Amino acid sequence: MIRVLEFLILSVVLIASSCNRDEVITTDFPPEIELAADGGIYQVKVGHELLISLNVENSEGAQYLWRTSRGEEWTTPSAELRYTSNEIGTVYITLTVTSPNGSDSEELRVDILDLERPVIKIINNPATIAVGTSLRIEAQVSQCSIPTTVEWLVDEQKVQDGGTSYHFEGVELGEYTITARAKNDDGEAESSFIVTVISAEDMPLCWEFESLEIHTVVGRKLRIRPTEYSKDVSYCWTSDNGTGSSPEFIYTPTYEGAHIVRGTISTIRGGESLSITHEFIVRAYNEDAYLRPATATSIAECSAVVGYTPAPGQFINDTKTSGFDGSELTTEAAIAYAERRLTEGKFVSLGAFGGEIIVAFDHSIVEGEGYDFAIVGNSFDSSSEPGVVWVMQDENGNGEADDTWYELVGSESGLASTIADYEVTYFRPAGDAMSVLWRDNLGNTGEIDYLKEFHPQDSYYPAWIAEDSYTLRGTRLEARNYDKSGNGAMWIQPPYNWGYADNYSSIDLLDANATGEGEGKPNGFDIANAIDCEGKPIKLSHIDFVRVQCAVQAKSGWVGELSTEVFGIYDCRL
Repeated sequence: MIRVLEFLILSVVLIASSCNRDEVITTDFPPEIELAADGGIYQVKVGHELLISLNVENSEGAQYLWRTSRGEEWTTPSAELRYTSNEIGTVYITLTVTSPNGSDSEELRVDILDLERPVIKIINNPATIAVGTSLRIEAQVSQCSIPTTVEWLVDEQKVQDGGTSYHFEGVELGEYTITARAKNDDGEAESSFIVTVISAEDMPLCWEFESLEIHTVVGRKLRIRPTEYSKDVSYCWTSDNGTGSSPEFIYTPTYEGAHIVRGTISTIRGGESLSITHEFIVRAYNEDAYLRPATATSIAECSAVVGYTPAPGQFINDTKTSGFDGSELTTEAAIAYAERRLTEGKFVSLGAFGGEIIVAFDHSIVEGEGYDFAIVGNSFDSSSEPGVVWVMQDENGNGEADDTWYELVGSESGLASTIADYEVTYFRPAGDAMSVLWRDNLGNTGEIDYLKEFHPQDSYYPAWIAEDSYTLRGTRLEARNYDKSGNGAMWIQPPYNWGYADNYSSIDLLDANATGEGEGKPNGFDIANAIDCEGKPIKLSHIDFVRVQCAVQAKSGWVGELSTEVFGIYDCRL
């Protein structure tokens, strides 16, 4: 009896949900669209075809209508659509399936992404090399989410697959076009430059200096140093106070007035004698000739920023946290920016190694007992970003910082790990949102990382520097930063003992209450710690300008590059 009841109940259910049409039992269920596991969200590159294929239940005799939020409309014989867009953005597509038993609709989202065509740029300038020598060539390639390959060509002949650097061997005389080409599925790009290979006898002589007129004080050593020079030549210096035979010359004027120093480089090439001669005017002054004593109206704080050349860094051009507004497109505008920030007591970032700021005062800061001036940074117990400090007298009295800089000794001075006359050249990135490459005078290379999550401005390369590369010079300290966590989560930047700006020193941190994190950490500096060009102590009765220079070339993972920050500079006695 129970089995009979089960059969009757099942029969009623079937009759209620189906009917017999020409002896064929059919269901009356409407269509039902099934979305994929991604929830109906698709991504496709602009100009590329996207195949949307959906499963539809109960689709017998159905019609398929597709409509987009852009007003487009199509009908298809099945639940498949091949969609292409030439416009970047997001579009919503609604599929409506209609059958004799009803209809169903679902909305899909399609994100149309820009193509990731590679960007590549050779950072070398056109070069001339001697036959038998080589040249290291480097290129910067944008990071893409799709595989990108690089190949190197010489006069359109492939010579290397892969790598962002290539060593060109100048085996034969001639002019060569070096090309770096990057390719991926979205496109390709290339960058080229010319290398000229000539005989050693034809190599041009080179001996360049920043200026042929130099100012100093009577009795002080002055270093006349070239910025570029040939190394396979003879050097001859003559003056009223000694001679020399090296690329640079140390000169000490013994009396006030103008002095003439002559330097000559010479060589014999192809039986012909070649030479270059420079004549320098050294103007020597008495030390206190232009001393400006403080008056009742003098202020302790620096009165003007007279130079601001940061290295690239995450705070450079940043309109969110650093106070840039996008109008800093000239040197004058950048200096005005830095001056306004210091006046407001806000930080000015110097970027990576070598970045500098130069300030002037409305009076001379006189050397005396204890600390003479202070520089305010934002160091704390686990974060020091040291800046080397330099001072200058207005020796010629013209109010400009064009005289001789003297470095102030710090705890790292004279150590084997400290490098004097260190130089770093920074190269403009090949495109937006890219790291900044650098090369130093020791043959090392690296980059200032682009940190999109924290500082998404287009570029960390100073917007007001028109050249595609620039070089910063100074004293480099050994970096001490390390990852305490071991997994990149916690970076520590320990302090140095004393003598540096933005440094959490237990010796020269002036504010006894400055034990927490944040702003307002002044370090004290003594003019008596000045040294000359040979690293020997020199007595300065006063100074008129202060220069702070970021002293390390290092980066701390997600924290970014170490960069000295300056909030203010003031005379301790006012």
